[in-house]
Amino acid sequence: MSPADIKALIRTVPDFPAAGIQFRDITTLIAHGKGFAATIDHLVERAAKTRSDAVAGIEARGFIFGAAIAARLGLGFIPVRKAGKLPVEAIGIDYSLEYGSARIEIDPGAIGQGDRVLLVDDLIATGGTAIAGAELLRQAGAVVDHALFVIDLPDLGGADALRAAGVSTEALVGFPGH
Repeated sequence: MSPADIKALIRTVPDFPAAGIQFRDITTLIAHGKGFAATIDHLVERAAKTRSDAVAGIEARGFIFGAAIAARLGLGFIPVRKAGKLPVEAIGIDYSLEYGSARIEIDPGAIGQGDRVLLVDDLIATGGTAIAGAELLRQAGAVVDHALFVIDLPDLGGADALRAAGVSTEALVGFPGH
């Protein structure tokens, strides 16, 4: 399946979570066996070129794609978790969202000094979470210079902001507007 075929499998839910928002829902994509497999194939092809030592996925939907990529490439997977979810001593970073603030955390023992870590999530919008994820992984000693997404919302500027933070950014599909 082509990226255009994959894009057609992503459902748009109007006015969620607020009026005027066009929510890009991957549930319909991951429920479609061939579409989900093709998405992973495309992401793995791109991920292999990054020569990463590990893959980090941002909770929660980044776990779906990041873990699959890591498994296919024989790499370890690093979960970037919401605050308070890790059972060990964690390091974290607070960041701003368009509607408030949040915190993400990682187990620093999962990363070796200088490991090249590929950052993965389902969607990049404003880039706040992805930039925080890259900064957090770097605090733990990782080199983070690549990120992969299924969906880019280019009008929100997140991919450009991530690139400005020194992270090469690719997405399989883009949706203009919000």
